[in-house]
Amino acid sequence: MKSFKIRSAALAALLPLAAIATPAVAHDHAAPKAATLYAPITQAEVEAAQQAWGNALVAISTEYDTKGFAAAKTLAGQVLDGAYGYGMGPVLFKPTLTVAPQTFRTSRDGALAYFVGGDKAFPNDSGFALKGWRKFQIDNAGIVITGNSAISMGNVTLWDAKGNMTKVDKTWAWTRGADGNLKIVLHHSSLPYSAK
Repeated sequence: MKSFKIRSAALAALLPLAAIATPAVAHDHAAPKAATLYAPITQAEVEAAQQAWGNALVAISTEYDTKGFAAAKTLAGQVLDGAYGYGMGPVLFKPTLTVAPQTFRTSRDGALAYFVGGDKAFPNDSGFALKGWRKFQIDNAGIVITGNSAISMGNVTLWDAKGNMTKVDKTWAWTRGADGNLKIVLHHSSLPYSAK
């Protein structure tokens, strides 16, 4: 797998929000909106959505370092609205570094708090996306596609501005939203098990 590095915050801000068009409907502007909801997902779309997620994480972190908390929170909200299915219903989100009783984040507010912190309702969140991330690599163990839903499992490796590396086990599930874009409806992340 390739390692990707963001070269410009402006480019990074656009990538997670870009439409991931289905080849069958990308050029058919007369197609009904609901038709895109049931278009089969492709492996290329899943991989593009994963890259967009990684680019978004780096963009939020860079935004925080260059423009501050408010700008990073605004961008994180845009990423959540574009990439996650919170507008469709609950998202099954288990972030890497959460503790009971707030381990699972089925609401947008809970996800935003995890990514940027600063929410009194989630006092243990320090902002995972604000940790200086500068590049990432995604290594899939496998991708399973069933019609208009897809699941992937593998590792995401992240590097911060100092070159420190963090690797997490990651499972994502997507469905196609009414806008035709893939939406994350399940996101499970954990640190790899290490027998000590």
